[in-house]
Amino acid sequence: MKRLTHKQLADLSIRLARRVPELKEEIQSKLAQSDLQHYKNLAGQVSDAADESVASMLIDIDAAIVDRHVGELRDIDAARLRMSKGSYGRCTDCGKAVAYERLEVYPTAKRCRYCQERHEKRYSHQATPSL
Repeated sequence: MKRLTHKQLADLSIRLARRVPELKEEIQSKLAQSDLQHYKNLAGQVSDAADESVASMLIDIDAAIVDRHVGELRDIDAARLRMSKGSYGRCTDCGKAVAYERLEVYPTAKRCRYCQERHEKRYSHQATPSL
């Protein structure tokens, strides 16, 4: 596979830069909603255990969304750092080029498709909660 062209790299850099304010706005919105929901719960809007359970679940979902957005911001920072070092578009595991088509879909990708599949198979069991 060939290296990224200057135009491809510039386009991907712009996409990453544009995503940052979107994510920050979404995070601020979710946190504001979470604060509002917390206030409503304290004010006595939750009338029974079922309502409390639903309210708690919604707060947990909002927290998970915020965590995902923060993770994406970290991935963007890491991708931009790789760009500045000249290693963006190279697999962090094997060193081969990451396909431009993959980077178009997932601009923060740090692994080629093959290494990503191998990584997911190797570590997929760790994300499974158990009781």
